[in-house]
Amino acid sequence: MTYCVGLLLNDGMVMLSDTRTNAGLDNIATYRKMFVFEEPGDRVIAIMTAGSLSVTQTAIAQLDEAITDPEATPATSIMLAPSMLRVAELIGKTLADVSSDISAKMDRLSESVGASMIVGGQRKGGDMRMFLIYRQGNFIEATADTPFLQVGEHKYGKPILDRVISPDTSLEEGKKAVLLSMDSTLRSNLSVGMPLDLVVIEKDQLRIAEQRRIEDRDENFREISAAWSEALRESFSKIRL
Repeated sequence: MTYCVGLLLNDGMVMLSDTRTNAGLDNIATYRKMFVFEEPGDRVIAIMTAGSLSVTQTAIAQLDEAITDPEATPATSIMLAPSMLRVAELIGKTLADVSSDISAKMDRLSESVGASMIVGGQRKGGDMRMFLIYRQGNFIEATADTPFLQVGEHKYGKPILDRVISPDTSLEEGKKAVLLSMDSTLRSNLSVGMPLDLVVIEKDQLRIAEQRRIEDRDENFREISAAWSEALRESFSKIRL
C-alpha cells in the first residue's frame, strides 16, 4: 500500500511519500514513489504515485520518455507545457491511457488495477499549484480552503493535518506536520513503510529547496516520533472527564 501527502502553503510546498509496496504478506518490497523533474529557473515538478505499481511505473516511464524525445512539444512534454494546469492534464491523460490499457488486460484475469498521483510544482511566471489526479485522468486541486492532498492510507495521518495546517503554516512547521502524519500512519498500518522521501519547494525559486531520503535509522525522525508520543501521553493525562 502507500501513503503520500502534499502541502500547498503560502511559502511553498512540502511533499512526503513512503516506499513500501505490498504484494502479499510474504512479498514486501521497496520502490520509489516520489519523482522530481526540474529545470532550475524555469520550472520544478514533483510527482508522488499510489496504487498499481505496473500502472504508475509505466506512466512515469512514458512521461520521462516524452521529456527526452527530440521532437517533444508543449503538447507532449510536461517540461515544455505552458502552465501547471497543462502539466496536470498531460499527466492525467497519460495515467488514464495506461490505466485503461492495463485494466483491459487485467479484466481478462478478473483482476482490477487502480492508481492515482499527487502533482505539485511551479513554472516561471505562474503560481504554485498542486493536483490530485485519478486513474480516469480527472483531478482536483489544492486550495486555500483545502491546502493539503493525500493518497493511499490517508485516514491515520489526516487528523493532525486537519488541526494544524493552513496556508500560513511555515515550511518548517509543514515538514514537521507531514512527518508526524506519516509517523501516525506507520504505527497504525503495516502496509506503509520506511524509508521515506521528502521534497520541499520554495515559492518562486523554481528549484528543489530540499530533497532527502529518510531511513529507518534516521535519528531526527526517531526523535520527532518519540517527542510526539510523549506529547500525546502528557496531553491525554491532563484531560479530565
